[in-house]
Amino acid sequence: MTQANENPIVIYEDADQTVEVRLDADQETVWLTQRQMAELFDTSSDNVSLHLKSIYSDEELDELATTEESSVVRQEGKRQVSRLIKHYNLDAIISLGYRVNSHRAVKFRQWATRVLREHLTKGWTLNRQHFEKNAHELEDTLALIRKAAQSPALA
Repeated sequence: MTQANENPIVIYEDADQTVEVRLDADQETVWLTQRQMAELFDTSSDNVSLHLKSIYSDEELDELATTEESSVVRQEGKRQVSRLIKHYNLDAIISLGYRVNSHRAVKFRQWATRVLREHLTKGWTLNRQHFEKNAHELEDTLALIRKAAQSPALA
């Protein structure tokens, strides 16, 4: 159980919205709740939940490896209550983004593809020593993107 970060960072921004996320520097990832992903992709929480169930049942991702329960303090009526809220990491966010069919999801996919292309073609992520150490992770990520791009939801 991890306490939510008090200093969120911006992961994605377009003319309509900015999404603030919790950064986990130890795991080098970011975390969003289902509600935040619904806002990001301009869809319902029910739709997010259905897609996530499909992602995990298809074994596209391992649920235990891509989710984390975090203690979040929120106002309920006149009292502050601490609740455990499930957060999903960047792998789950990207997988979901390639399944949701909405204008914002399209913009997110365009943004994610542009960022990935820039990182790969401009060599920002290709530090040779780091690349050799993490080549397997890169292959897994590219396989995930290829699978997500072929999803019927994108048709």
